[in-house]
Amino acid sequence: MPIYDTPVGVCHLDRYTPDETEKAVARLGKLIGIRELVRPGMKVVIKPNLLMKRRPEETTTTHPEVVRGVIRLLRSIGVEPQNITIADSPGGLYTKAALSGIYTATGMRAVAAEEGVVLNDDYTSTELACPSPVRCHTFPIIRPVAEADLVISVCKLKTHCMTGLSGGVKNLFGTIPGLTKPDYHWRYPEKEDFCQMLVDLCETVRPAVTFCDAVESMEGDGPSSGKCRKTGMLLACRSPYQLDRALCRVIGRSQQEILTLKAAEERGLCAGEEENLPIVGDELTVFPDFERPRTMSTDFLSKLPKPLRTVCRPLVGKFFTSRPQIDTARCVGCGKCAESCPAHTIKIEGGKARIDHSKCIRCYCCHEMCPIHAIGIRQNRLLKL
Repeated sequence: MPIYDTPVGVCHLDRYTPDETEKAVARLGKLIGIRELVRPGMKVVIKPNLLMKRRPEETTTTHPEVVRGVIRLLRSIGVEPQNITIADSPGGLYTKAALSGIYTATGMRAVAAEEGVVLNDDYTSTELACPSPVRCHTFPIIRPVAEADLVISVCKLKTHCMTGLSGGVKNLFGTIPGLTKPDYHWRYPEKEDFCQMLVDLCETVRPAVTFCDAVESMEGDGPSSGKCRKTGMLLACRSPYQLDRALCRVIGRSQQEILTLKAAEERGLCAGEEENLPIVGDELTVFPDFERPRTMSTDFLSKLPKPLRTVCRPLVGKFFTSRPQIDTARCVGCGKCAESCPAHTIKIEGGKARIDHSKCIRCYCCHEMCPIHAIGIRQNRLLKL
């Protein structure tokens, strides 16, 4: 069937009770025909969203019970536990020391030990070519993903200050190792180009199945500083684009606002908004009042033709564009923001982070990676009138 006819499985789930979550994941696997894709003997990588060192209840990362459900589904098909690897490259350094605390805090270490699967400890990468590039021809991909027979992505439904939606497509940015990721923000500062790059990456990794943890989601200034919103669903699809189309409906957004989907539609990888979206299983629950990131309502430059952006950028940048702002009272000078800044505009001075806004490209990596929420989003007063 054409990729844009691929159905999205939906299963209502109120809480992460182990038995109920396992049953819900198994049901989704049946709804989307996962047994047609998975064979015993395969090396399978489960790629969750492990953005940073956060506990599951903070709704920043994929819940470990959803990952456990996927592991048990794979084992029921005949995949040996030693052939199942949990792997991700969160923000910041991609090293054993950095990942150790993240694995423990997010609950992935406990799940891996209890289920007898492998928790990735290979921190190397290998170069893969995109089969049909538009912006980026090759990517360094973390080795477990690059060498897997099958990749299963398990994303978390969150808003995102730069891309609008952190779902199936955006989750794959975590297959690029560590501090290589800021380089891509620097190379593609325009949102359209960055999102085209994400689609190139998605076409390179090509996850066989994407599950979405939308039992408890994040709204507002995601992907790390938003608020928890109970949305009560798990979703799954063979196409990450179809899944993200469904997530757009869940959060009350137009596909044209989510530039990864706009790019995918232009390439014929998913259908337009007017086309029917096949849903199987339970009814898709919609939240029209799902809170948007403050950055999305003020993105004037992305709406202008590219030739006009250079001329208008100084005016828009001064009066109409949101920007990251450091709460110096809360800042502890840990340097995570400076470490993740692709434009190198942040310095630690006197034990506090300082941003040179004249060089800021507004990728919001600093806001995303601050472990104590000391970096917020500031809007110009004119935008609040």
